[in-house]
Amino acid sequence: MVSTPDVNFETSSIARPDHLGRFGKFGGKYVPETLMPALSELETAYEQCRNDPSFQAELQDLLRDYVGRPSPLYFAERLTQYYAKSDGTGPQIYLKREDLNHTGSHKINNALAQIVDRDWREQNAVVLNP
Repeated sequence: MVSTPDVNFETSSIARPDHLGRFGKFGGKYVPETLMPALSELETAYEQCRNDPSFQAELQDLLRDYVGRPSPLYFAERLTQYYAKSDGTGPQIYLKREDLNHTGSHKINNALAQIVDRDWREQNAVVLNP
C-alpha cells in the first residue's frame, strides 16, 4: 500500500453553497422545518470555527487516528499490467481504499467534525454579564 501525500486544502477554494444550500441549480436544504433552527445553528458555528487552526488540527488528528485518513492508495499492479500497451506504456492504476475507513466515510467525517465543533464552541463561548 502507498499512503497518500499530505494535502493541505485551502477551505476558501472549495465551492460553497448559497444561503439556500444550493450549488447553482443543484442541491438545497431538504430537511423537516423543525430541524432548521438546529441546522442553522450548526452552520453558523462551523463558519466561525472552520478557519481556526486549533479546530482544524484537532479534527485532522481525529480523522487520522480514528478514521484512517487520508485513505491509503493501493497500486493495482495486475490491473495496470492488464491495461498496459505492448510498448510498456499505459495507465498506472491506483485504488483509494475507502473500504478501510471505519463505518464508511462521510458519516464518521461529519460526526467527528460536529463533536470538535461543539467542543470548540464551548471553549470559545463568550460569557455575557448582565
